Amino acid sequence: MKLKLGYKASAEQFGPQELLDLAVLAEEKGFDSVWVSDHYQPFRHTDGHAPFSLSWLGAATQRTQRVTLGTSVLTPTFRYHPSIVAQAFATLERLAPGRVILGVGTGESMNEVPVTGMEWPEFKVRFGRLKESVELMRRLWREDFVTYHGEYFQTREVTLYDKPAGGAVPIYVGASGEVAARFAGRVADGFICTSGKGMELYSEKLLPAVREGAEKTGRDYETIVKTIEMKVSYDHDRRQAMEDTKLWAPLALPAEDKAGVEDPRELERRAKGIEDQAHRRWLVSDNPEEHLEQLRPYLELGFQELVFHSPTDRQDNFLQLYGEEILPRLRERWS
Repeated sequence: MKLKLGYKASAEQFGPQELLDLAVLAEEKGFDSVWVSDHYQPFRHTDGHAPFSLSWLGAATQRTQRVTLGTSVLTPTFRYHPSIVAQAFATLERLAPGRVILGVGTGESMNEVPVTGMEWPEFKVRFGRLKESVELMRRLWREDFVTYHGEYFQTREVTLYDKPAGGAVPIYVGASGEVAARFAGRVADGFICTSGKGMELYSEKLLPAVREGAEKTGRDYETIVKTIEMKVSYDHDRRQAMEDTKLWAPLALPAEDKAGVEDPRELERRAKGIEDQAHRRWLVSDNPEEHLEQLRPYLELGFQELVFHSPTDRQDNFLQLYGEEILPRLRERWS
């Protein structure tokens, strides 16, 4: 499978128009794909952003010509009914045939609870809702007059009148644990995770779980696209590359310090105290050869699409440097 190199459009960091211009620039600089998150709230309040991913993707289908466009990731189970997500992505696929991917996950409370006023359920419920949503969306893309009786979702003779031109939209499942990773192996076109959490998580847990899920259902593991968001801070000025990571200090918070936090102001306050540790989640480098060695372990594990997320406010500079110095080297050595 051909190596694909993507760009993570930081919706928590930039407003919709600037983010759209960056997506166009990423295409110009040689990236293969552009992925956007679907958050209602950012990880920090000060200078934070959270443009609506579905509107933004619609604009991106018209401003780009070549790159694949995807969500990393969207939760199709609380703020949205999966029938609506199916309709949205069918429309997007009609606007950019063969260039749209729906990345899905079980969600975060800070994006669902404040919007709906709901009680955040346990993982078992979140996972059950995700499983039903994937099944229902695929039926809506392929069938007419769908009646669905799930534990969490129901429809009654509903039809999508503008189905995807290709018959369906590829679904990638995001996972940080083995249960969701096995689910990706069982049913998904692709699997998504994020870097910087210790190599044993990928080599001993997540990827083996994807393989297990695939083999138990008779699927070919190699046909499931293994995608990883790479947290990279690359700049010719190493000091600047380190400084840039502070903007994303919330990512370095221990899980117990983030659980149940649904106010960006509080998350920002907690992250302020660990800004000097923010770089731990990022591959920081000022040298292309050193940087390729930092990326090598992920490629050798079999990840086929690397989506690069830079923390800098100077994204145009990052895209220029990466397009000139890193993407060609990666393609030369691993394509």
